Amino acid sequence: MRGYRQSQAIRNSLRPRGRESIFVGSADNYRSDDASTFSPSLRECVLAMEDCCEEAYEAQQQLRNGTYDLPRMARVLDNERVFLLVGEDVVRRYKTELGSEIDPQINELISRAEKGMKALQMKESILKAKVDTAQSRPSSRATTGRPSSKMESRRLQMLTKQRERLEQQLAQLETQVLQLASTYQMRSPSFSRML
Repeated sequence: MRGYRQSQAIRNSLRPRGRESIFVGSADNYRSDDASTFSPSLRECVLAMEDCCEEAYEAQQQLRNGTYDLPRMARVLDNERVFLLVGEDVVRRYKTELGSEIDPQINELISRAEKGMKALQMKESILKAKVDTAQSRPSSRATTGRPSSKMESRRLQMLTKQRERLEQQLAQLETQVLQLASTYQMRSPSFSRML
């Protein structure tokens, strides 16, 4: 407010001064007159107008302080979409690089799965042989008339359960190997040549 009044006083002092009075003679003749021609509330109107001008000036200052950075912010927030087109040779190059990174890992996983499958097949064949020999024993004993002991029957049951478990594991490993082979085959055409 003080700044506004000071600037108002400076502006008023720079302007050429007009007439002091609207009356033709000196103003002293009319100052004591009770029937003056101006409204008694003119002073309140002038004060109200000064208050309005001060509030408008403060609002202008606040608006200026709030928006002086607008051009810089508009530049900062300005977005532009950029599309990058890549040729097929670049895509092929990245695809071969990715394949060369993944191929050794997939080959190692496949070799591990094949080794595990061979080991399970060997166990299965050993267990089949044991079951066959165990099954042939009771029949030979039944022909001779000797009853089989509880230990042997329990052992036979355990071996058959173990055989069933190993067969299930073998089937699971086979499905995993086939899944790995199919996914690898989709990614790398050189794998289909290996098979």
